[in-house]
Amino acid sequence: MKRQIIRIDEDKCNGCGLCIPNCPEGALQIIDGKARLISDLFCDGLGACIGYCPENAITTEEREAEPYNEAKVMVNIIAAGPNTIKAHLKHLLEHGEFGLYQKAKDILTEKGLPIPEIKETDQTCAGGCPGSAAQAIETMSTTNPVPVNIQSHLRQWPIQLQLINPNAAYFDNADLLIAADCVPFAFANFHEYYVKGKIVITFCPKLDQTIPQYIEKLARIFSTHAIKSITIVRMEVPCCGGTEIIIRRALEQAGKFMKINVNVISIKGEIL
Repeated sequence: MKRQIIRIDEDKCNGCGLCIPNCPEGALQIIDGKARLISDLFCDGLGACIGYCPENAITTEEREAEPYNEAKVMVNIIAAGPNTIKAHLKHLLEHGEFGLYQKAKDILTEKGLPIPEIKETDQTCAGGCPGSAAQAIETMSTTNPVPVNIQSHLRQWPIQLQLINPNAAYFDNADLLIAADCVPFAFANFHEYYVKGKIVITFCPKLDQTIPQYIEKLARIFSTHAIKSITIVRMEVPCCGGTEIIIRRALEQAGKFMKINVNVISIKGEIL
């Protein structure tokens, strides 16, 4: 089957091993001085390890891979102890994998093991989420700025996925722009560069608590309308990678196969 899975650029990988403890599923090992994906079965493709690679050697790609197997993963998780069990459950919740989360809990119950209590404040990336790290951004300032009348290119309302009606007529033959919530604030020329000529959908893959409903709603849009194109614009931070994962799962649920144009914006407002 085709699905999202980790890809490691061996030329960039320096074998530091920082990705290893941040893959609770045990899908990664250092072999011959390089990080290696040892089993498709163990990799969920959600990219928890990506933000911990200092060389940007880890990405996700869609390719033929064995289906992810939560039961086999839990063998490694349980053997690693309570802290790893909790980290794994938090990881599943962060990415809206409620089905896998419930399966993991069922396995723990079957084995007579306690289920860690995970508070809402615990649902953050292990070691601190890179996307919430405080930093100041230096920008070039103009002494005497010239007022510019910038035109809005927004063609429909609402734009937030939670509020959108999947049966709206404006989805017919639409070029879709699906943007993470932070993108318009980071990329100054968002309207002219991305919004123009497109139907806009926005959501936050990290903080929104309705990811399963989002996948279902997007699947309805994809299955009931002739969509011409899909453009994703997300931030560079690891947790924002969930934007693409959500769209791909919605397409899979709808039984649609489409090319997705993915754009990544840096915190400094640059197109990467």
